[in-house]
Amino acid sequence: MVYILFCTFLIFVFLGIPIGFCLGLACLSAIVFIGGYPVDIISQRMFTAVDSFPLMAIPLFMLAGSLMNYGGITKRIIDFALALVGNIKGSLAHVVSISGIIMGGISGSGVADTAAIGSIMVPEMTKRGYDRTFSAALVAASGSIGLIIPPSIAMIIYGVTTQSSIGDLFMAGIIPGVMIGIGFLIYSYYVAKKKNYPIEGKMSWEEKKLRFKNAIWALVMPIIILVGIRGGVFTPTEGGAVAAVYAFFVGMFIYHDLKLADMPKILYESAINTAVISFIIGTTSLFSWLLSSEQIPQKIAIAMLSITDNKYILLFLINIILLITGMFIDSGPAIILLAPILAPVASSLGVNITQFGLIMVINLTIGLLTPPVGTALYVSSNISGVPLGKLSAGMVNFWAIMLFVLALVTYIPALTTWVMH
Repeated sequence: MVYILFCTFLIFVFLGIPIGFCLGLACLSAIVFIGGYPVDIISQRMFTAVDSFPLMAIPLFMLAGSLMNYGGITKRIIDFALALVGNIKGSLAHVVSISGIIMGGISGSGVADTAAIGSIMVPEMTKRGYDRTFSAALVAASGSIGLIIPPSIAMIIYGVTTQSSIGDLFMAGIIPGVMIGIGFLIYSYYVAKKKNYPIEGKMSWEEKKLRFKNAIWALVMPIIILVGIRGGVFTPTEGGAVAAVYAFFVGMFIYHDLKLADMPKILYESAINTAVISFIIGTTSLFSWLLSSEQIPQKIAIAMLSITDNKYILLFLINIILLITGMFIDSGPAIILLAPILAPVASSLGVNITQFGLIMVINLTIGLLTPPVGTALYVSSNISGVPLGKLSAGMVNFWAIMLFVLALVTYIPALTTWVMH
């Protein structure tokens, strides 16, 4: 069964069929041609996978992200970021990195943040003489931080899959996410000095205070979510509802940019995105269940442990597996597919379940930025008009920064396990 499962899956992937259908059709092929399982197990397992209270946080954070974009929160975050770095060489490049960090604490989706930041910043950077490839690469990389900085949809899926604390995962993502953002800032400054990109101009303290005042409602949103979840005031799912209501209230009654006429489009976009993710979660769960039934996770764990018992080498091998997987499968399906296989191996090495969650998420975030299935890469390419091949070449230094932070997270547990103390 395993051979048919993987062979049909790979065939469908190379045919360009959407990943959710690839997984579902592979499972159907294995069940029909090999037998041993009733066909109705497909609907049962898919329904069971999405029938989860914690997963309700996904559509709620999707809705919060859409309300944020339509409600003017994104624009005010960018204006505030410009006030912070307007007197630094390559100001707009720094704005992109800072906006990625801040917005990552609101929407929970790397792809959504890439689209929101890119649609505003790429045209502005192009007007001011920035290399379009650099701009598009920076937007894709900075937007992807949303997958690491809490609240993160990928962490919610990992927490549900491994039965680990989503609150701990959220807190553990703060330091690695900020480190990656700082890495992008340093690299942007180097490029700006080398290519003589413009300074936007120093702002007066009055202007800075005004922009901070305008953005304050957006800036406290991540704090409310994190403190509420970590303090036990509400669950991550309820946190998603709080974020959505908060984004609606701020956009409608404080910024006045959100109109009731926008709501049908916002709800439609959120529903479509949620339906896509839910279908992928369902088919991935079915695929993972079939693998577990055939005891593939145990066999892989035994095989990996038979190669070497050196913890650091095995962690290096796990990172390679996750990086390759991220190149072909989006973060949600990859987590559901691989977490039940690799998390036990990591645990046997003494790796904390929260630390391993960050290792998975950072690896798969890099996957968002690599062809052939780099979703954030495609979004940035479409927004900027930079061909995918050229954009991929422009991503090399950003990959290096993220890989450096990944190595730190992998081999320095304290960066993530501090939340357990």
